[in-house]
Amino acid sequence: MKKGFLVLESGEIYPGLLANDSTENFNKAGEVVFNTSHSGYEEIATDPSYFSQIIVMTAPMQGNYGIDTAAWESRQIWMSGFVCLQIQNTTREKGWIKLLDQNKVPLLSEVDTRSLAIRLRSGGTPWGALVAASSPEDARELAAALIKETQKIEKDWVYLSSRKQIEDRAGLNPQGPKVAVLDFGAKENILRELQSRCSAVRIFPSRTPTKLIEDYRPDALMLTNGPGDPAEVQMSVQTVKDFLGRVPVFGICMGHQILGLALGAKTFKLKFGHRGANHPIRDDLLNSIYMSSQNHGYAVVPESLPEHVIVTHKNLNDQTVAGFYSEKFNCLGIQYHPESHPGPHEAVKLFDFFTQKMCRSQKQGTKVYDL
Repeated sequence: MKKGFLVLESGEIYPGLLANDSTENFNKAGEVVFNTSHSGYEEIATDPSYFSQIIVMTAPMQGNYGIDTAAWESRQIWMSGFVCLQIQNTTREKGWIKLLDQNKVPLLSEVDTRSLAIRLRSGGTPWGALVAASSPEDARELAAALIKETQKIEKDWVYLSSRKQIEDRAGLNPQGPKVAVLDFGAKENILRELQSRCSAVRIFPSRTPTKLIEDYRPDALMLTNGPGDPAEVQMSVQTVKDFLGRVPVFGICMGHQILGLALGAKTFKLKFGHRGANHPIRDDLLNSIYMSSQNHGYAVVPESLPEHVIVTHKNLNDQTVAGFYSEKFNCLGIQYHPESHPGPHEAVKLFDFFTQKMCRSQKQGTKVYDL
C-alpha cells in the first residue's frame, strides 16, 4: 500500500495508506464529514445525500462483512472519498476495497480518525482532498488545486443527484394513496416504504414544474432526502408552495428543509452536521423517544416557523428541530431518516402517519384550511 493524505482546506494534513490499486483513481476533493455509524458502509456510500463529500468513519473497522448490492440505496456510489482507521484487506475479504477502486472512489486507511473527528467537531465542516503524494508539501499543493476546481461545480447539488426522468413504481396496497415523489436525491428505502403502503408511486425530478405533478392527480406529495444547501435548490420551494393545503405533504431530511422554506421559515448550516445511526429523538407525534439514523448538514430555524407549525420532534443531543407538523396545511417535516438503512427502525411508523392519518384526514375533509 502506498502513502496517501487527507488535506483540509485550512492546510491541516492527515497521513494514511492508499488502499486503491491505482493512484489515478485517488485524487478527489469534497466536503469532509464524519459518520458515527458502526455498520452500513454500503448504504452510506450509495446515499445521494453524500454527493461530493469525503466520509470519515469513526468506527475503527470497515469492510469486514464484504459487499452486497442488495443493500445499495441508489444506482451508484455518490461519495467522493472514504476514510477509516482500519480496512479489511485480506485474502479472504477485500470486496469493499475492490468495489471502491472499480468506482474510482479513493480509500484512505490507517488514519487517526479520532483526532480527525475531534477536529471536524470543534472546527466545523471544511473542504478537503484525498491525494497520493510523496510528501506533505506536495500533498498540500495538489489538494489546494483540487479543492479550488471542485468548488466550481453547480451549487444545486439536489439537481445533480436527482433523477432526470419521471419514473413509476407499482404500489403493493390497492387501498393506499397515490403518491407523487419529488426526488431531491432519494434513498431507495423511502421508495420501498411508500410502495408497501401506497397504490401507486410516481417519482419526479427535482425541477419538475407544478403542472406536470398536478396532471398525475396525486393524493399526497413526498419530498425526499438529498445533498447540499437547501437555499441553493432551484424551483422546488415554489413547487411545494403550490401544493400546500391541497394535498398532504411529507418531507424527509432535505425535503424537510425545502418544506420549511416553502412555509416561510429559514435554514442554517450546522457546525459539523448530524451523521450516524445513533442520534436520540423525542417524537411527540408517536409519543416516544428513540434512536434515529441521520445525515444532514443544515437545520430549520425554529423561531422562523409560522405560528400554525408546531415543532413535534427534537434532537436530544443539541435541541435542534428534528420535525414539525402543520394541521393548517396538513404537512409533516422530519429532519432525520425514518426509513433508516442503515440504522434503527422505530421511526418507520411515521410513514403510517403520512399514508393513513394525514391522507385519511384530507379525504374526509377534516383539514381546517383549504387554498
